[in-house]
Amino acid sequence: MPNVPPIKARHLEILTSVVREYIETGEPVGSRTISRHRTLSLSPASIRNAMADLADEGYLSQPHTSAGRVPTEKAFRYYVSSLTAARMAAVDSDRLRSEFSGLDSVGGHVERSSHILMELTRNVGIAAAIPALAQELDQIELVPLAEQRVLIILVTRDHIVRNRVVALEQPSSADELMSVRNYVNRNFSGWQLGAARRELLRRMLEERALYDAAHSQLQALCRKGLLEVDTSPEVHMEGASNLLALDLRLTREKMRQLLRALEEKSRLMELLDRFLDLPPGELDVRVGLEEIHPAMKDLALIGINVRLGSGLPAKVAVLGPMRMHYERVMAAVLQTSRALENARF
Repeated sequence: MPNVPPIKARHLEILTSVVREYIETGEPVGSRTISRHRTLSLSPASIRNAMADLADEGYLSQPHTSAGRVPTEKAFRYYVSSLTAARMAAVDSDRLRSEFSGLDSVGGHVERSSHILMELTRNVGIAAAIPALAQELDQIELVPLAEQRVLIILVTRDHIVRNRVVALEQPSSADELMSVRNYVNRNFSGWQLGAARRELLRRMLEERALYDAAHSQLQALCRKGLLEVDTSPEVHMEGASNLLALDLRLTREKMRQLLRALEEKSRLMELLDRFLDLPPGELDVRVGLEEIHPAMKDLALIGINVRLGSGLPAKVAVLGPMRMHYERVMAAVLQTSRALENARF
């Protein structure tokens, strides 16, 4: 969370009370309302003067002359800088464990994480795994198809499965493909993908490792990207429709633009990459996201970078209104990230 300069202790208590009241009601907060919730014996007039000072400093705004005050983006930033995640209810912790049980792949855990975060917070749950060439090869399968095509199935040690169909210039027999498959699995299972491909290309230049026909097919498959992987992230988002229930002061067209932006994988990754930059395990809270999209001005992102047991980097986050229950959402993100980090594939 970005650092913010300190303010007077009395002003901070009043500001915190205003933010909490606004989160609960969504209505402008008056000095009399704050005086009923405070432990210090300050009159509404004294509180009103303090609120006027906070307004001058940019922490509060007054939508109408006779109305109470509304916390600004600056106020929410100050407020969240002093928070810690609340303790998650035991029933939710048990649910997290049960939701992940029975899943045996990174993709399954990432997808389930976004769904869990959406249900626990009633906001937008986002989870992403970022594949890397450091992933280790488990095995490949090569399946001949019609019209000189081959289905390449690549499985890594973290149970991510990738399928790709390539077209070759020459037909391939099942025996030739089996020889290639056996050679690669025997020699490179357990290798990091990037290192395995580099070594395979080196060997092809220096030795004829297989019989001529199979060696020719190995060369052809390498030209088509054998052992190469798509390093684009696997991103899942759940609950975008929850934004429709929020008072974001957006026109219908602006709301459509926002929802379309959230449907773009590249825009979601830009959101996560730009605002979640702390080391793995450190919770990050960002308030006001207009840098990504103008319609995100009144939204906040709570997320965390995760390092999975396999070494694969991942991110989990909740996107919601500035007026959200931060401690509760922080707890959900933190516990979901820990469950994901401890998952075994």
